[in-house]
Order: sequence, then C-alpha cells, then structure tokens
Amino acid sequence: MQNSEQYQNVNCLKVSSKSSPASVAGAIAGMVKDGVPVEMQAVGAGAVNQAIKAIAISRGFLSPVGIEIACIPSFADIIIDGEYRTAIHFAIKAQYLKGTTGVDEYDSALG
Repeated sequence: MQNSEQYQNVNCLKVSSKSSPASVAGAIAGMVKDGVPVEMQAVGAGAVNQAIKAIAISRGFLSPVGIEIACIPSFADIIIDGEYRTAIHFAIKAQYLKGTTGVDEYDSALG
C-alpha cells in the first residue's frame, strides 16, 4: 500500500460517484495540454467507474491533437473523517506523437 500523504497534492483530482465524467475529462485534457502531471483519486466502485469513464472520454479529446494517454492504477491509504479508507489512485501519463498538427511545435520547443 502507498503512503496516504504521497497523493495529497494540488494536481490530484478527487473523483466521486457524482462527478461528471465529461467535466473530469475536460480537466484531465486541459492539464495534459498544459504539461501538468495529472493524478486522480477515487474511493468506492461508483467513483472508480466515473474516473475510468473520464479517462476514456479524455482520450477522445486528446487523440485528435496527437496526444495519447495511459493510466497507471495503484492503491492508496487515505483518511476520511478519521477513518482509514483505501482509494484507487490513477497516474495519467501522456505521450506526444510526432508528425501530428500542433505536436511538432511542442517537440521542436524541447530541442
């Protein structure tokens, strides 16, 4: 299990069962386009379901501009209202494909 404080950062999106997958997907896509590392955290089956849907939707937003994403799931121990809970943590990794409109400028900026 991971340390609960490892995932308590500004860029960690907290997803609940009531989260809108399209809204979370927009946040993921925006952060990826800005080059910000993306992490998500979900507790419970409903929240994990919404998080996975958001990842799938965000792939649809990013693929046309030459960005492919993948998620790396792991467990995290967190404290909610004084109780230990197990969350699913998703690290979102982006790969910028060459030869796609908009990505060439990104690649050339990197050297």
